[in-house]
Amino acid sequence: MALFEILQQALVSVVVAYLGFTNTVGDRIQAFFSDTSETTEISEETSIPLYPEADIKTPARTAADVLRRDANFQRAALIAANQGDHEYTAPDTLETEELLRESLVNIYCQYKTDTHIRTTTGTGFFINAKGVILTNAHVAQFLLLEDSGYAPGTVECIIRSGDPATPRYEAELLYISPNWIFENASLISDEHPRGTGERDYALLYVSASLNKEPLPVRFPALPFDVALLPRNTEGKTVITGGYPAGALLRGGADAALAPVVAGSTIGSLYTFGSNYADLFAVAESPVGEEGASGGPIVESGTGKTIGLIVTRGDEALEGPRSLRALTLSYLDRSMQEETGFSLAQNMQGDVALRGRVFKQAILPFLAEILGGELTTER
Repeated sequence: MALFEILQQALVSVVVAYLGFTNTVGDRIQAFFSDTSETTEISEETSIPLYPEADIKTPARTAADVLRRDANFQRAALIAANQGDHEYTAPDTLETEELLRESLVNIYCQYKTDTHIRTTTGTGFFINAKGVILTNAHVAQFLLLEDSGYAPGTVECIIRSGDPATPRYEAELLYISPNWIFENASLISDEHPRGTGERDYALLYVSASLNKEPLPVRFPALPFDVALLPRNTEGKTVITGGYPAGALLRGGADAALAPVVAGSTIGSLYTFGSNYADLFAVAESPVGEEGASGGPIVESGTGKTIGLIVTRGDEALEGPRSLRALTLSYLDRSMQEETGFSLAQNMQGDVALRGRVFKQAILPFLAEILGGELTTER
């Protein structure tokens, strides 16, 4: 146990140093989790009651800056600092539901050993016009094992899109929550993993085309809102999107998957202990099947993404095809805790360079943990 905690502290140090350097050389690296915290009063409009079943807290840790003098990190930081980023604006003629549908991708992975083939599928969506995809960590975790040498088999992941979903892109990891890997690595072998959704997020970026067509200059990215959700969010209408995998579960790995976009409403708000809305329920809709994890929840009025589908809902409370989604405000706050930088800042600069630095510095630690679980499975 002591060895595991030492490894975790070392990895956390690497994570923070990596993200600090790839944003700016001069910025101070903030603590991964502060041992002391200030209590901030929140107004009736933004606060929500604590729900014990969702109140799961992570032990506080302080990160050390161990890579501040690493030349590769410094070069990545300089490039990111000098790279001008511009917010994507959707064409006026593109309606919210059409943009949502265009932004959706299907993340399709196959893990092969000498004795079996395992197929996993999930949803993601473009959240940045440079080809950055937001999805769940439990969807993206197999990308950690591609060409890593840590899995007792071969792993191949591709990005599909369209109706039906067809192979379009190769993708690489830009960021995945190390805390989620530490807490949930053992679930990689489960056919139907369940969890709270805490820190279950990852960023990918498109690295190549699979059909010999040039990559788009700008990808159809959804705008997003990281503002806190107030109490009166409950009952508001939203649009959900994803690649439900019912057809795949019924017909096998060769079954065609189609994107589904459907309206729904927000149910109860939940917290992981922050006293903010970290998670919310979404009423049952056609999107509510396995495979929809990683899809967006878009506010009907503004067209902005406010949630990331992360688990199925409680059937007794919310219906048989209900969902639960992380708020984008939680995701933004969580990323700042883990990295010192916001969701938007973590997509700045040369994402390909940032992804390569992440892969070189951090990926081996996480891949070894996941590969060990698959080895144990055998």
